[in-house]
Amino acid sequence: MTHDPRLALLRAALDAAERGWHVFPLRPGTKRPALHGEATCPHTGPCTNGHLKWEQRATTDTDRIRATWSRGPFNVGIATGPSGLLVVDLDVPKGKGSSDAPGGAATFRALCERAGHAVPATYRTRTASGGEHLYFAAPDGVRLTNTAGTIAELVDTRAWGGYVVAAGSLTPAGRYEALCGPETARVPSWLHSILQPAHRAPQMPSTAVAGQSRRYADVALASETRNVASAQLGSREAALFRAARALGRFVAWGDLPRHVVEQALQEAGEAAGLTVSECRSTLRSALNWSIAHNQARRGAA
Repeated sequence: MTHDPRLALLRAALDAAERGWHVFPLRPGTKRPALHGEATCPHTGPCTNGHLKWEQRATTDTDRIRATWSRGPFNVGIATGPSGLLVVDLDVPKGKGSSDAPGGAATFRALCERAGHAVPATYRTRTASGGEHLYFAAPDGVRLTNTAGTIAELVDTRAWGGYVVAAGSLTPAGRYEALCGPETARVPSWLHSILQPAHRAPQMPSTAVAGQSRRYADVALASETRNVASAQLGSREAALFRAARALGRFVAWGDLPRHVVEQALQEAGEAAGLTVSECRSTLRSALNWSIAHNQARRGAA
């Protein structure tokens, strides 16, 4: 009997929709959306009242899904935001000399252990490259977005504004396959804490003098240091991460020397029970990110 790839991919799309996940077609054999772009929008059908992007056109409607996959062997994309999902993408090292480098799965497992928990039992898939996607139910009332390198190297996330390739899809690198995992677990609290936007301190007016800005930075440093030192088991590393993200802007603006922030937060993290190496690795990544993303002072002309 001849195997019809359209039927297998249709089944994959319907399986995802049955879980309440919003799907849309990807070009056959690729990870790229198969829907038209704004420049070629015919302004008919779903786009009658204006162009809709893939995230807006993703659906759980079985009639629409059957009609779409009857036209070709499209791979299946899952729009994570409308689906209420946060998917953790655990990638594998790429390039020469990377055979000994830890992959995203090993790094994520270590992060879970630091937080005092095992890797959650949740729905997961193996990607075509050999990585993994862990599917979590996003917290209610919070609009999480995509991240790249925020948690750790080779550990990214997809939420609003992102999508993942569903199990059953096939690319030249291989097939996406469903692995173990019952229902979709809730996002772990420690991970949710890291993914929450860094605390935004009240913005200084653009006309503030340097002395006022430095005094404000000193107050922020004292406050964030207290928060880290008093953090409880299971939230200590997340508290340190948030504090470094919040204070990194003052380093970028020249209000606080980096070594002063690192020393204060290192001591606070160790006082809370983190090891020296745990503090250093968390501080390095969080400060680097914050400094790179806060070169221009908010409120300045």
